[in-house]
Amino acid sequence: MSQNNSVSISPWLTVRNSSRAIKFYSEAFGAVSVYRIESPDGAAVVRLSISSATFWLSDGDEDDITMEQMGGGPIRMILTVANPEQIFAQALAAGATEIFPVGVEHGWKLGRLVDPFGLHWEIGHPVDESPY
Repeated sequence: MSQNNSVSISPWLTVRNSSRAIKFYSEAFGAVSVYRIESPDGAAVVRLSISSATFWLSDGDEDDITMEQMGGGPIRMILTVANPEQIFAQALAAGATEIFPVGVEHGWKLGRLVDPFGLHWEIGHPVDESPY
């Protein structure tokens, strides 16, 4: 691969109500829509950005299984921020549920919550004494 090629991996979240999810991620994490396509029935495909981190979001169709239907899933998102307590509190106020509060362990200051769509988010940052 040439050095001029940019490579990235972005998660794509499939939810039952993209409008509600966009509102939640905006209120919880300060996400902004940087790309959006809507169908006449209101379904949307949206690329959201939290600072320089991006992810995709869409309504599921009849062939997609949403995180809510699965009761959550094996994938966790890690949102690395300088102010985890503030973002964690925003997410809780926006409708997330705490799994464990922000604390320091294993070289990270972070907490975990689950959003209204079944996805787990770890919010924090590495601390100076981290061996990594």
